[in-house]
Amino acid sequence: MDRTKNRILVRGLVSPLHAISFAIVSSTAGIGMLYCGANGLAAALGAVNLVLYTSVYTPMKRLTIVNTWAGAVVGAIPPLIGWASCEGQLSAGAWVMAAILYAWQFPHFNSLSWNLRPDYSRAGYRMMAVTDPDLCRRVTLRYSLAMVGICTLAPVIDVTTWTFAADSLPFNGYLVYLAWKFYQDADSKSSRKLFFFSLIHLPVILTLMIISKKHYGRNKKAEFVAVVSEGIDGGTRDQISSTLVT
Repeated sequence: MDRTKNRILVRGLVSPLHAISFAIVSSTAGIGMLYCGANGLAAALGAVNLVLYTSVYTPMKRLTIVNTWAGAVVGAIPPLIGWASCEGQLSAGAWVMAAILYAWQFPHFNSLSWNLRPDYSRAGYRMMAVTDPDLCRRVTLRYSLAMVGICTLAPVIDVTTWTFAADSLPFNGYLVYLAWKFYQDADSKSSRKLFFFSLIHLPVILTLMIISKKHYGRNKKAEFVAVVSEGIDGGTRDQISSTLVT
């Protein structure tokens, strides 16, 4: 493929043995660091994602267009790893972030692959843009619309304030507009516009989500202060310890 022909493994600058050795060392060290530095859940998610990418998604690219959905799962797991590292569990906020990453990948990748169809076809990769162009356009529009719903769901389930739903709407709306143009007339121009906007769209959405997040820590701090005050006035040591632990 033209877009990968200059990679160091393809050019023979490193041997396959060197590459697989580096991959094994990096993977083992990464999972080990997650386990020792964070927790078992984060390490398990990292290990699962490694297997999904190398043993499921990559081989599927030559077999079926379902590889795009498998790849979207791979891209959605990193925020779960981060959340699990911080909290030790996967609460609602983790799944909202994963859903955003999952849905975003379809307008992002489908618009990218559209102009690379000859390249993918020569390489034998079964991408939607190659094997089913109409489905590629429909899926792109479908998941762009889903972004509006996901960002609206965040305040509904108390992950963010309603400001996030309002602030994200113009950006999601423009993503839908570009996806609609791509759906109507999929060509080099419409696909490039959608792809380049997707590069801006995701960091903006995640930044807005951070700005509008619910500050649970403040409530916990207030609860702690209240219990400590009560403890000074005669509360039990167990109550204070319980608040510190939680």
